[in-house]
Amino acid sequence: MGGWLSDKIGNFLVQFLSLILGGTFFLFLPMITVFEWLTVAVFLVSLTIESLRPANMASIASYSKPENLTRSYSLNRMAINLGFSIGPALGGILASYSYEFLFYADGLTCISAGIFFFAYFRNKAPRAVKKATNKDNGLANKSPYRDYPFLVFVLLVAGFAIVFFQLFNTLPLFYRESHHLSEGTIGMLLGLNGLIVFLFEMVLVNHFEKRVPIIKMIVLGTFLCGASYAMLNFAGNIPLLILAMAILSFAEIMAMPFMVTYVINAADKNSQGSYLGLYSLGWATAFMLAPFLGTRIIAGLGFDILWWICAATGAFLSALFFFILRKN
Repeated sequence: MGGWLSDKIGNFLVQFLSLILGGTFFLFLPMITVFEWLTVAVFLVSLTIESLRPANMASIASYSKPENLTRSYSLNRMAINLGFSIGPALGGILASYSYEFLFYADGLTCISAGIFFFAYFRNKAPRAVKKATNKDNGLANKSPYRDYPFLVFVLLVAGFAIVFFQLFNTLPLFYRESHHLSEGTIGMLLGLNGLIVFLFEMVLVNHFEKRVPIIKMIVLGTFLCGASYAMLNFAGNIPLLILAMAILSFAEIMAMPFMVTYVINAADKNSQGSYLGLYSLGWATAFMLAPFLGTRIIAGLGFDILWWICAATGAFLSALFFFILRKN
């Protein structure tokens, strides 16, 4: 919905309304005490807030110079990772006083961001608009749902995301149950991912953007993502666990920024929001499936089999990415 609205009414208005309305909804959440109504309210909040994502990615494409596109997305991801690093700490402090403070803080920060966004961007013209190519001529509203290579790409991205998202779901269980690590050590290992991405993504993307084709970065990142999980079957101590996490983090850096660049290049100027919305849907689907599939495999077959499946899936997806993207 966010992508479709971005194409219809513009990414500026979608982002502004998402922040203001979403923030307002957050303020009312603590007042709802009936479970059924709470599920409806959370759905509405999520619907409103998540509409920001494709519109935000489309606006980055419009404000960025074409030669800086991948680095622009990397800078955006750096900001997100910084927020992920600070957010849990602030949330813990607020929750120690009252869980209601979490919702009030979310609401007020979203509304404040919306006001700042409106004040800064309301009269700011895009720096660059992607020019229509001969391929796009005659397609005033290019649809991602009729772009079959792109649909396959989204499916492959969802597969990659299912493997990657084991980082947040089954990997902490593995650290605790197989290596008997404390919560503090587990938190430091998981935090290492955000730290590596924050420190190295902009530098590496800046280095590789003009030297290595997008297809090679996506293929290599996908393969390394699977390989990092395979290492867990040989990791008998903390240094090897750190090394596996580092490889997974660099795989993320290699694959994800270039995936977004591919999406922007696949769309025309009138359909960037729709393309990015479908791309976001692939990630959202993986976010739901990853914990379900991962925990079922653990329950039935154990951690070792899960990591081998992740490694095989990463290798298989990297080969598919190569053959699909090579033709486009």
